[in-house]
Amino acid sequence: MSPTVAVVAHRKKTLGAGLDRLRVLITEQDVGELLWYEVPKSKKARKKVRQALKEGADLVFVWGGDGMVQRCADVLAGSGVPMAILPAGTGNLFATNLGLPIDLEETVRIGFHGRRERLDLGLLNGEHFAVMAGAGFEAEMIADADGQAKRRLGKLSYVRAAVRHVGGPLVPMTIEVDGTTWFDDQASCLLLGNVGTIAGGIEAFDDARPDDGWLEVGVSTAQGPVQWARVIGRMATGRSEESPFVRITRARKVSARFGAPLTYELDGGEREATTKIDAEAVPGALTICLPPEPPA
Repeated sequence: MSPTVAVVAHRKKTLGAGLDRLRVLITEQDVGELLWYEVPKSKKARKKVRQALKEGADLVFVWGGDGMVQRCADVLAGSGVPMAILPAGTGNLFATNLGLPIDLEETVRIGFHGRRERLDLGLLNGEHFAVMAGAGFEAEMIADADGQAKRRLGKLSYVRAAVRHVGGPLVPMTIEVDGTTWFDDQASCLLLGNVGTIAGGIEAFDDARPDDGWLEVGVSTAQGPVQWARVIGRMATGRSEESPFVRITRARKVSARFGAPLTYELDGGEREATTKIDAEAVPGALTICLPPEPPA
């Protein structure tokens, strides 16, 4: 029996010859029913994914960037229905970390004929994320790197945003990892990672894997341009843990309390400021379509 295939697309994002070409490529495959949903912004995607699952989708193509992927993964988590990513966003960190090409024809082929793998997600304050979550400096930087700047400047948009926020204050933080107090001091940034490469192409967590059942945890006490330049320099050379302004560990569960409300983000999407974060790794939560394994 031919599969029911759903497409959930951010209509303002572009890849290859566009959504019309995507429809043609899908209809060239052995497809039963095609469910097609377009949304004007990523936060409207959850409702469409729920509808697709209700209508019996066997495979869900997600057209957009990390924000779209995050919203859709939040609904697909635990369903067993595979997600095929069509990386059409200004930020495609999850796709890049997974080795997916920025190529429409090839990613459609991977969706239908690639291997299926179950990968971890993070769960923060009740919402899943695929790449990273953060509070403090990093979240403020991402919120400030608006979409237009990202399209025009790419990684430089994050650098420009970072420069505007390096003078921000340190905030008291108490962070527990797996039930034990790990950090109790002032800090400028808390970062949780499911993969290694984060916003701006920075390699924040050298050993991160999205299939190991762990969240990477980083906290920075850097303040001001000189200290942050040293931190980013160490990250750029893959030696984050050697910075005197960074502590890194990993955990199954993380609980953080802040002395003042901090903006936080999930996969590049800003959320309202909060004084507490509760997060955990969710092993094997998302079934994803990946390129075939290379021959041994």
